[in-house]
Amino acid sequence: MRSDFPHAGTEVAATAEQAQELGARLGAALEAGDVVILDGPLGAGKTTFTQGIARGMGVKGRVTSPTFVIAREHRSQVGGPALVHVDAYRLLDQSTDPLGELDALDLDTELDQAVVVAEWGGGLVEQIAQSYLFVTINREAEDDTRVFSWNMVH
Repeated sequence: MRSDFPHAGTEVAATAEQAQELGARLGAALEAGDVVILDGPLGAGKTTFTQGIARGMGVKGRVTSPTFVIAREHRSQVGGPALVHVDAYRLLDQSTDPLGELDALDLDTELDQAVVVAEWGGGLVEQIAQSYLFVTINREAEDDTRVFSWNMVH
């Protein structure tokens, strides 16, 4: 990840658009081999944030939750890395070998040549990356505000 995005921080997003804008700033700083883990309860905004990442990376395709397909690959429109968007919850929930399951998806892109964004990725990412950006999303119930906190883990 390029240094123009802080390796640790906290930001509040009062709207989905603000969450996507934060994601776009992160996406613009991501490089091939980067791994981002998104953690937060159902409805916290993980996919919304990933839509912003995709915009910042300049990748093709509509970004939707990968819940039923486990992973989606979005190719770059600007010569950058592909985005591999993973629902690790399903991998961790259904498999004793989640890394093998990820590899068995037969993605066209080598993971070290792409950016991997994994929703519910704790427990999986440690197997595919020595360092990663861990993003926690907390949703405030009363007004739909989301608090994003992130930290680079080495």
